[in-house]
Amino acid sequence: RNMKRKARGIINNEDTMDHEGIRTVGVDNRCNFSTTSDLCICILTWNMNGQVAYEDIEKLVGRDRRFDLLVIGLQEVPRNNIPRLLEKALVETHILLGKAVMQSLQLYVYGPRNSESFIKELKVDKHAVGGCGGLIGRKKGAVAMRINYKGIELQFISCHLSAHAREVEQRNSQCRHISHALFSKNWNPYARPAQVSVWLGDLNYRLQGITTFPARNLIQKNLHSLLTSKDQLLQEAERGQIFDGYCEGTLAFKPTFKYNIGSSNYDTSHKVRVPSWTDRILFKIEDLGNINATLHSYDSVDCIDSSDHKPVKAHLCLKYEKHSSPRRS
Repeated sequence: RNMKRKARGIINNEDTMDHEGIRTVGVDNRCNFSTTSDLCICILTWNMNGQVAYEDIEKLVGRDRRFDLLVIGLQEVPRNNIPRLLEKALVETHILLGKAVMQSLQLYVYGPRNSESFIKELKVDKHAVGGCGGLIGRKKGAVAMRINYKGIELQFISCHLSAHAREVEQRNSQCRHISHALFSKNWNPYARPAQVSVWLGDLNYRLQGITTFPARNLIQKNLHSLLTSKDQLLQEAERGQIFDGYCEGTLAFKPTFKYNIGSSNYDTSHKVRVPSWTDRILFKIEDLGNINATLHSYDSVDCIDSSDHKPVKAHLCLKYEKHSSPRRS
């Protein structure tokens, strides 16, 4: 049983030489939406830092909504009625298909109006890791949804992992626990994994091996691409610890944490934290023989400044290969 469970896990647990790590993929900024793809997905992650204004929700979801699915993962969500604010912003184009909530850690999936008939199956789950430090806004763990939409089996995992640069091993461990715990109650060793898995959230991996002012100097000169070699998430994946076989877009945007609230200036508190790409979106195509994926964009939403994090947005499109047809539930 242990061997079977380990094979099921979507995050590698061993430092072996045959791992792939995270594959960095470029973005193709041209998308004709569902005229050339079978499924277009807009994915958003945002650590809200316990506050929200409706104007920010409008900016977050944007005006161009030709995609099929809108996936929104939120961390440190305030006590406001976020579903109501999202519904108000999306009412003309999209409806809520499903949600997974664990206190301040929340995941919402929206589809176009009258799209319920495309759903063949929908399950949600959640898994807490560690304590929450006595603060509801610091809940750590993951919420997840599995959905068969238009015949494609999708899995979305929105997480918030432990903070601080020194806690890299703890984050690795949390990734593995979350991977094995989600949907394990009804786990079938013979069931095929979801065809497409997406992890999003405040993964909290930091830059390591560089201090704050040299890092900021590179960012100011638009040379932040030189910082990716210092990124703990990419380093740990290269070691075979986490996210083996996953893909991520090029980190062409500036690190998304930590900003002064109300501005686009990095932290000027006494801690002057090293800017880091804490907020990420990664994806894995398990059914490579049948599904082709194109990443059309991967960027931060810099116009939102009510949090100490910038939201991150990805546009992922899926297409069946000609010899295949949608997998039915």
